[in-house]
Amino acid sequence: MRILVDADSMNVRIREIIAKAATRVGINAHFVSNSPVPLPRGNVSAAIVPDADDELVRVATADDIAVTRDVPLAARLVEIGTVVLNDRGDRWTAENVRERLSYRDFAKELRDSGVMTERGRSFGPREIQGFANALDRELVRRSAPGST
Repeated sequence: MRILVDADSMNVRIREIIAKAATRVGINAHFVSNSPVPLPRGNVSAAIVPDADDELVRVATADDIAVTRDVPLAARLVEIGTVVLNDRGDRWTAENVRERLSYRDFAKELRDSGVMTERGRSFGPREIQGFANALDRELVRRSAPGST
């Protein structure tokens, strides 16, 4: 098991939480990006590749936990059986990622037509804590005897 991270747009604080968690449980956090990103200390490795999404899908297994904000990438990883969390601690499943993809595409159409201009939600201490709690829960669940 390792933690795979879509590092290009990942918040610095989230990267730190991932590295600390990986070090604490003795696994590797593998950060993949299209360009160099500052990495925290700990059990970390990095790959800079032309297409981070394709690389993450190529190396991911059902034993891994992936962290990404990218909904289409999350959908691809869920298909493989990888556990996928976003940076707010939401766990993507086959059911909710399809729903989120539909909403994402609809919202893009509205933005492109000028009907909707608001984008995104705030990202602060509450969201960071939500992510840290979700990652810890997943690591505990995955390390329990007889779990995968």
